[in-house]
Amino acid sequence: MPDSGYRGRLAPTPTGRLHLGHALTFRVAHDRCREKNGVLIYRNEDLDPDRCRPEFITAAMDDLRWLGIDWDEGPGGGGRFGPYDQSARLDRYREAWETLRLRNVIYPCRCSRRDLQEAARAPHEAGGEAIYPGTCRPGGSGALAAVDWPINAGQGGVCWRFRVIDGQDLSFEDGRLGSRTYQAGRDFGDFVIWRRDDVPAYELAVVVDDAAMKVTEVVRGADLLLSTARQCLLYRALGLALPAFHHTPLVGGPDGRRLAKRDQAASIGSLRDRGLSPDEVFVMARNSLIIESDTNE
Repeated sequence: MPDSGYRGRLAPTPTGRLHLGHALTFRVAHDRCREKNGVLIYRNEDLDPDRCRPEFITAAMDDLRWLGIDWDEGPGGGGRFGPYDQSARLDRYREAWETLRLRNVIYPCRCSRRDLQEAARAPHEAGGEAIYPGTCRPGGSGALAAVDWPINAGQGGVCWRFRVIDGQDLSFEDGRLGSRTYQAGRDFGDFVIWRRDDVPAYELAVVVDDAAMKVTEVVRGADLLLSTARQCLLYRALGLALPAFHHTPLVGGPDGRRLAKRDQAASIGSLRDRGLSPDEVFVMARNSLIIESDTNE
């Protein structure tokens, strides 16, 4: 089949075994790509040195192949836009960090997660994380003087935050949910793009990689809708074209809560060991969808 120009991607993070929610999302990503005669990329998002493990990398690829999900580019399979392990792409993230610094849209921050959680009456994002109160923003009470800013990402024991414009609406069209709008300063605050342990944050890394790999549609779970709003700001700040977005419904456990990798009973590996077939796994995933609210959250 001729290449249609559509480029999708599978982007697991190897911090645990894939579960039913991953099975559903990656099946949707695979099927949408195949229906459009596109190219599907496998990218290993192995940036976190403390949590990513080689055995989870191997297990993820094995589980996806068992489910009948294949790909065209990725680790060990070649492609024009490698390497396909994020841990081997750090130079690209540093270049993006430097661009953002020169454009004066990021700043160093000394606040810890605990500082944010202990902030009196701090508002919280939809995901439960405290909205950054602006302590280290230029002009804020804890701001570093510009002459004291580290000249490289990862120096000085600080993280780097993207400064949002409070009150700015961020809108994008979702392939399943339609138009979505979030407001900076209300739904999310200044967000981390480089961690204090010298690891690029998810928001920055996926924007850089999706653009570099020429991904035309990002398919991922609805728990990342707020991340998409943040990433729209990064695409604009870096002068990159936005891909299309499609957010899949979430899969819950017996308690109705969204599955996490710690839910080993719902891992693809455990379901395989119980003798379920791939078709039965997908039926189980579809039967475990979390009922979504009509609100724009």
